[in-house]
Amino acid sequence: MMSSMKFKHYLFDWGDTLMVDQPENQIPMCEWEEVCEVKGANKLLAFLNKNSHCHLATNSISTNEQQIRKALNRAGLNQYIENIYCYRTLGLKKPSQAFYDHIIMDLGVSRTEIVMVGDGLEKDVIGALDNGIQAIWYNPKNASVPHNIHAIENLLELTKI
Repeated sequence: MMSSMKFKHYLFDWGDTLMVDQPENQIPMCEWEEVCEVKGANKLLAFLNKNSHCHLATNSISTNEQQIRKALNRAGLNQYIENIYCYRTLGLKKPSQAFYDHIIMDLGVSRTEIVMVGDGLEKDVIGALDNGIQAIWYNPKNASVPHNIHAIENLLELTKI
């Protein structure tokens, strides 16, 4: 049961999981007039960083790792994110097996030590589960949760897992 597990590594989706996305904005997030963390992201990452490692896993096409770091820094989250696994850098996307295999190799850990947290049910959650990685669906809109999917409505609920 997931509630009794402790994860060593957390993979977070970027847009609308850690930072508020504005899809209408076609320029890199670091250049937006205003960038905002998703409510509770800073507090959650500070809590998790005491005993775990936090990483970012994003399919962002328009933003590279350096630009992502700048945006995270503007929102006060950069110091908590160790690695950024970005499509622009890797040429790999979630939910592909190659994407997750690269992360596993890079971190040098087993799949059981990682959990993927994201707002995308298909690409973040089901994709991770299909690749043998635990996943938690960040579901702030309280959509119907499929059987066998662990969901949270507030990021701070992760502090209880």
